[in-house]
Amino acid sequence: MDKVFHIGVPTGDIVVVRGKYGLLELISVGDYGKAKNLKADFLGYTDDIEGVEHTDLLPLTEKWVVTVSSQYGCAMNCKFCDAPKAGNGRNATLGDLQGQLLTGLQVHPEITSTKRLNVHIARMGEPAWNPNVLDFAKWMKDHIDPEYTVHPVVSTMMPANNEWLKTFVHTWMRIKNRVYGGNAGLQLSINSTSEEERAWMFSGNAISLFEIHKIMDGIVPTGRKITLNFAVADYEIDADLLAQYFDPEFYICKLTPMHKTAAATRNDIKTQDGYTRFYPYQEYEQRLKDVGYDVIVFVPSEEEDLGRITCGNVILIGKHRLPEVDYEVKQEWEHSETKEGG
Repeated sequence: MDKVFHIGVPTGDIVVVRGKYGLLELISVGDYGKAKNLKADFLGYTDDIEGVEHTDLLPLTEKWVVTVSSQYGCAMNCKFCDAPKAGNGRNATLGDLQGQLLTGLQVHPEITSTKRLNVHIARMGEPAWNPNVLDFAKWMKDHIDPEYTVHPVVSTMMPANNEWLKTFVHTWMRIKNRVYGGNAGLQLSINSTSEEERAWMFSGNAISLFEIHKIMDGIVPTGRKITLNFAVADYEIDADLLAQYFDPEFYICKLTPMHKTAAATRNDIKTQDGYTRFYPYQEYEQRLKDVGYDVIVFVPSEEEDLGRITCGNVILIGKHRLPEVDYEVKQEWEHSETKEGG
């Protein structure tokens, strides 16, 4: 797979590649470690997060994250995400997915093993539209060197008007439970328990919480629970309502800031002081714990967000979306691929 642009940012690399139908974007990043940017009382990380300073990363031999795109752009048109500007959501092929992962691993050819290789299918696109994602997960289990302990994760908004959504989700969960023995993840992007707020933020392209509940009914995860993700931005999070639909025995809640994408800025969606103080998360965390949920509060550093590696960011939409922190150009744009708009 040909690279057409490659930059290094404080915590990793962002790479634009040429797929079968156009340009795709992937990232390869390291991790600070749970003690630096995570609060999860049930895991023993109990300190409030009052800002995350950029510091040395864990060795990639301990944890390595490669995030790939499942589509060329995205058709969901979420109000907080830049990916729709990169295309209308045509599905990446199985070869595209394989090529992105192998390209991400080639960023560090000196790393020949890792205790945890998180493969997030979440850079661009809504993966539940793409059945190739399921074959990709099975391919990884059979073809990635076992010295890289693969942990694939799908993050989905649960798209509306997708007659194959239940089949996709249930097949993914069988892969998680049986093929990976629980060592895989499913994250549902919820953000709000208000259907009005959800309809606005997802532009009417995500199903309701009740419909999600109906699809998920009967699923029992092996290993890690299913994640309900909330990007905190003054949205409603009704813990009692959530628990009616999603049993805390099988689901975990994750609170993060709303990332500073161009779309989120344009639509005035933000987490007030979400990178420097714990109070935006504290009340939500306690309410969710009170109804029985394990809760993770995960906060990146500003270097990560302004470095464009966080969810909803895409650099291939234009030079004006390049990082707002120091970065290194490792491969210049090919002349015919230079991006000026977006």
